[in-house]
Amino acid sequence: MSLDPVLLVSIVAFVGVTALVTAVLAIVYGVNGTRAEDRLDVLAGNKPVEAENKGLMKEDMVRIGRGAMQGMIGGFSDRMAKWGLFFEQADSPVSFETFLMLSAGCSFLGVGGAVIGNAPIPLYPVCGFLTALLPLMWLTMRRNSRFKKFGKQLPDAMELIARALRSGHSLSSGLHVVVEEMPDPVSHEFHLAFEQQNLGVPIEVALKSMLKRMPNLDLKFFVTAVAIQRQTGGDLAEILDKIGYVIRERFKILGTVQALTGEGRLSGIVLMAMPIAIFIAVYYLNPDYVMLLFTTEIGKKMIAGGIVMQVLGAVAIKKIIDIKV
Repeated sequence: MSLDPVLLVSIVAFVGVTALVTAVLAIVYGVNGTRAEDRLDVLAGNKPVEAENKGLMKEDMVRIGRGAMQGMIGGFSDRMAKWGLFFEQADSPVSFETFLMLSAGCSFLGVGGAVIGNAPIPLYPVCGFLTALLPLMWLTMRRNSRFKKFGKQLPDAMELIARALRSGHSLSSGLHVVVEEMPDPVSHEFHLAFEQQNLGVPIEVALKSMLKRMPNLDLKFFVTAVAIQRQTGGDLAEILDKIGYVIRERFKILGTVQALTGEGRLSGIVLMAMPIAIFIAVYYLNPDYVMLLFTTEIGKKMIAGGIVMQVLGAVAIKKIIDIKV
């Protein structure tokens, strides 16, 4: 009678994990429990001083292990905080749990589509991985679109605040004017900053929080100008007018650059999509011809080389057309 290999591996894994957890608990609680006893034995003369030092060395080792574990947990917490900031920046309508479920569902749909389309078996995990990235791509596009809208609306917000300051209003009142007059997303972000300073948070801190949510270079100029003006004084309205003027001039130059690099972007899209389109067309016309790429050693090397060259080409084209203004 032979055991099922899967069941055997599961039993061995369970026993190994249980033994590891038991050993760790025994070390931790054993060292902590015997520390006081070791010191009493040393004071009573039953143990030499070196015995206590050994116990303390063991305790230091456990403390180092705890510090490493806390560092791992802290790193995981930082990554989760970054995910939370990412969802906040994208103004995501779904929670993180729903996002994970959507990714898993898209992955299953991708594999199912590959099965229905009679794709080669080695492409099943590739299809599942690519479709699992669709929710992440959607959130990334939503986040980038929100950043662009915020950047385009920022000059008008600067002018509104400058006019409010010239009318005799305070900076907080200027923020409130932006909340009432401007559309989303700039109104939403300034509303959060306005509410934070109403709750007692210093306005510089509230604006820095907004800068963290919206990492925009022009907004950084505004936050820096406010922080300097609060410390040294000066005509903040004039500074905001100049910031708005610089932003508008930059948009003009950026529009010219995008018009000049439009041909390069279109060429990059065509060159990236053409190998994939040709592969799909040839596969449905002559599957045996394409399967040589997956069944022969030189075919696998050609696929790997093609993928690497595609990635390098995409990076090169992006470097050429991505001109910072």
